[in-house]
Amino acid sequence: MKPKDAHLKRVIVDFKKLTPEILALLVEKYPDGYDDDNVISFKNAKNETVEAVEVTTEDTKYLVKVSTKLEQTMENYDEEDYEDFEDDDPDAVVDPDLEPGAEDEDFD
Repeated sequence: MKPKDAHLKRVIVDFKKLTPEILALLVEKYPDGYDDDNVISFKNAKNETVEAVEVTTEDTKYLVKVSTKLEQTMENYDEEDYEDFEDDDPDAVVDPDLEPGAEDEDFD
């Protein structure tokens, strides 16, 4: 017997490819953050161990790689920050190590 989610497309997502839609799903599923019980470990094609948390849409199961950047971004999530972006825009989610506008800074 097949698992009920066997028909879902499976996608592994790194922080660099995180979209507002996936981030919102993560925050909704893990409002207080995720812990070790939520983390899935598996081997990738290079036989490296990968740790990820899972979120599912109607047609896709996302495994989002766990990282400090992901934790910080989830903690600081504000839906209004993404109002001007499409749900599938991977450039909308900014690296938390960068201060907003830092790349626009003028050097005299």
